[in-house]
Amino acid sequence: MKTARQAARQRRQRRRLVLGTTLAVTAVGVLAYLVLGSLPGRETEAGHAAATPVATNQVRTTTTTGTPSASASPSATGKPKPKPKPSASAKTGAARPSATATSKPPRSSSTTPVSAGRIRPNSTYTGVATAYEAADGNGACLFGPSDDLMIAAMNTTDYETSRACGAYVLVRAANGKSITVRITNECPLPCAPGQLDLSQQAFAKLADLKVGRIPITWQLLSPSTTETISIRYKTGSSPHWCGIQAIGHRNPLARLEVRAGGGWRQLPRTEYNYFISADGGGCGGSIRVTDIYGEQLTLNGVALRPNVAQPTGVQFARH
Repeated sequence: MKTARQAARQRRQRRRLVLGTTLAVTAVGVLAYLVLGSLPGRETEAGHAAATPVATNQVRTTTTTGTPSASASPSATGKPKPKPKPSASAKTGAARPSATATSKPPRSSSTTPVSAGRIRPNSTYTGVATAYEAADGNGACLFGPSDDLMIAAMNTTDYETSRACGAYVLVRAANGKSITVRITNECPLPCAPGQLDLSQQAFAKLADLKVGRIPITWQLLSPSTTETISIRYKTGSSPHWCGIQAIGHRNPLARLEVRAGGGWRQLPRTEYNYFISADGGGCGGSIRVTDIYGEQLTLNGVALRPNVAQPTGVQFARH
């Protein structure tokens, strides 16, 4: 039988054996960890794992700022490019309102070519001048009485269904004298192409009335004037039918349009110098007039008031 002392000794030996085994296993684990950590490629993998989040952050930083503008784009050196300096054209490119923009209807340029009518700018016409009694100056153009009688009637061919109405022409006689007249009337046959029937007052500026007929040359003018364009609706005009006339225009009219159906509608012209809307379309609305040089003026706020000349405050440019 074992004595109590022998049993205690055996227990102490077993504890030493267990402790030694535990220490040995721990040492082996530590040694294995150190050996694995020192193997080739482990540092590279660890470094790549650490770098991956940094690269992801850089991508996010780039994409969350949106598309960079020209002034913020990095250059090849990685530094932001300086903002470009504005050129001289950029400084002056912004449109500024004119002093008359708020008091006049809009004026717009047009690419419309010069009207292909018979009376053209920069052309000289040859004919004869005769004389007639002009009374108060009213005539086929239906402008009404004239402020002065420096007026003329155009032959039917060059009158061209009232296209000549309102034109200013410079008339020169063979004796060197000249006079500027405005076309307010038509001279029917036997007036020949090129012929002007001048008021007696105008003819007298060129020759004695007793002469009766003189050779002339004449050409279209775009004169200086303080007069502005007026619009007049014909007697009997209504929302169902209207005739519209422009008065006091510096240059001959090529066309007159009204705003109707969401666009501009060109009205036909009569030989008595009114533009007709037979169905009333556009009557009382915005009006657009175009001269033979292609300039367009849009006239707003013209009331449908028959036989009343309504000033617009605008005029075509001088040429």
